[in-house]
Amino acid sequence: MPLPSPIHRAAAHATRMAAGALALLLAACAAPQPSPLVLTNTLGMQFVLIPAGSFWMGSDERPDALVRDYPGLERARFTALADEAPRHRVRITRAFWLGRHEVTVGQFRRFVEQSGHVAEADADGTGGYGFNPVYDPATSARGDAFEGRSPRYSWRNPGFAQGDDHPVVNVTWNDAQALAAWLSAREGVRYRLPTEAEWEYACRAGTETRHPHGDDPAGLLGAGNTFDADSAAHWPHWRAHALAGRDGFAFTAPVGRFAPNAFGLYDMLGNAWEWTADWYGETAYAQSPAQDPTGPAQGQVRVRRGGSWHTWALYARCAFRNWNTPQTRYPLVGLRLVREALPADAAAAPPGSAR
Repeated sequence: MPLPSPIHRAAAHATRMAAGALALLLAACAAPQPSPLVLTNTLGMQFVLIPAGSFWMGSDERPDALVRDYPGLERARFTALADEAPRHRVRITRAFWLGRHEVTVGQFRRFVEQSGHVAEADADGTGGYGFNPVYDPATSARGDAFEGRSPRYSWRNPGFAQGDDHPVVNVTWNDAQALAAWLSAREGVRYRLPTEAEWEYACRAGTETRHPHGDDPAGLLGAGNTFDADSAAHWPHWRAHALAGRDGFAFTAPVGRFAPNAFGLYDMLGNAWEWTADWYGETAYAQSPAQDPTGPAQGQVRVRRGGSWHTWALYARCAFRNWNTPQTRYPLVGLRLVREALPADAAAAPPGSAR
C-alpha cells in the first residue's frame, strides 16, 4: 500500500484535530456546572451570586408560532403580548445576590414576629383572596378564580395547606418593600426587589429560549410548578389549558423541588409570581436604556414575573410580563429578594454566562 501523500497526511491531521476539538467541546458541555456561590442571611434565606453580563430581553415571536405551540387559546391572547417587544440587548453591569428560592412562609413569619410588621391584608382589614372548593367564580363580578377579598384569607391562610418551606403568597408589593427595608437595617447591606431586567436575566441564565429548559412547554413539568392535571382537578373548566401530566402538586410546592436553572436558581418559573421593583409600562422596551434599566419613573401598577402554580404554560415564559397594583394580595403572588453585592463579592463572581 503506498504511503499517504503530504496532502492526505495534512487532511488526516486536520480531521483528527477537529475530532479532538469536538470531543473536548462535548466533554465541556457534559461536565457538571460549577457550584454557585451561595450565602445565607439572618432569616435563613439563601442567595446566589449572579454575575454581571448581557442578554437579549423580551420576545419578538410572532403570534402564529405561539398559536402552534400553545393550542386552544384564542388569538387575542397572543396579540396581547406586544409589550414583550422589541427584543433588545441589555447589559447588567453589576453582580448581585438573588434569592436562591422564593421567600418562604417560615421566613416571612420570622420577619413578622421579629419586626412587628403587620401585613397589608391584616392592616387594612380587607384580607386577601383564597381557594374555597365550594366557591363559584360565576358569582363574582370579574369571574375571579379565587374567593375574596375576605379577612379569612391572608399570607397565613391562602385557602390551601402550606408548610414553612412553601413560598409565601398573599403578600403585597408594599409588604415586600417592608421586608427588604427591615433586612437592610438589620444587616447593614441593601436588600430590594429585583428590577424587571435583573429578573429576566437571572431567569434566562444564558438561554434565549422561551423557558430556561427550552421552547417546549411540556418541559415545564420538570422545571416548575405550573397549571397541570393536579391543579386542573380543582378547575375542570380550564382542563384544556393544563399541561398533559402531573408534577405532584395541586397548589404551591415546597421551594427547590424542581430543577434549577444554570445559575442555580429554583422556581424562577412557577410556584408563585414574583414582584419586581419596576413600574409597568406597556411600551417601556422601546425607550429602555441598554444598561441596567429600571423601568418607567412612575406608573400605577408594578410588574410581577415568573408565573405560578395556577399559571398556564403560555404565561410561564421568561419574557412574559404581568402587573398588579402595589396593594394587590393574591394566593398566586409572592416574592424573591436581591441582596446587593459588595465590591469583594462582585470580584468573586464568575464571568457572565449570557450570550
